[in-house]
Amino acid sequence: MERLEQQFAFIQEIDKEKFIGRQTYVTGAKRKENDAEHAWHAALMTILLSEYANEKIDVLKTVTMLLLHDIVEIDAGDTYAYDAEAKQTQRAREEACAERIFGMLPEDQQEKLRGLWEEFEARETPEAKFARAMDNIQPMMLNAATDGKAWEEHGVHISQILKRNEITKEGSGALWEYALQHFIRPNVEKGRIRE
Repeated sequence: MERLEQQFAFIQEIDKEKFIGRQTYVTGAKRKENDAEHAWHAALMTILLSEYANEKIDVLKTVTMLLLHDIVEIDAGDTYAYDAEAKQTQRAREEACAERIFGMLPEDQQEKLRGLWEEFEARETPEAKFARAMDNIQPMMLNAATDGKAWEEHGVHISQILKRNEITKEGSGALWEYALQHFIRPNVEKGRIRE
């Protein structure tokens, strides 16, 4: 029963991800999404869009990475993509949470799930690269669907978006090009993203 108790303790703890707010608005722009919604959306996008990966990927592994990638924000909080100051301490904050939260699991699952989180962070495998692409494209899609509301609120510049997305094309050149043409350029033209 100890193993099962550890697993349920972890499962209950990660429910807190639903309370971690993000800066991206959901479609309709009535409210901002939370981390759990973002992870679910990016995971489902992976199932639907995996055929556009630059390299063949293990879809279940990639989906699992996406479902896990932000649980460290339960303690660390969400770091906004374009907040340069918060980015400086992000890794240390997330490492501390990873140690605590994955440490709740039985040792074999602790190693497996922590390993997938580390793999996502390292961005070296085809799965991690595609997961990162989904992690970046999902908020771009929502920003475009809400007429660039969060981009405008934060005064985001095109140079910031292009810099952040240098890695997106490593996971899927086709999806990056689609996002550039359909999500980013129209919002630059409308003045919602600064030049």
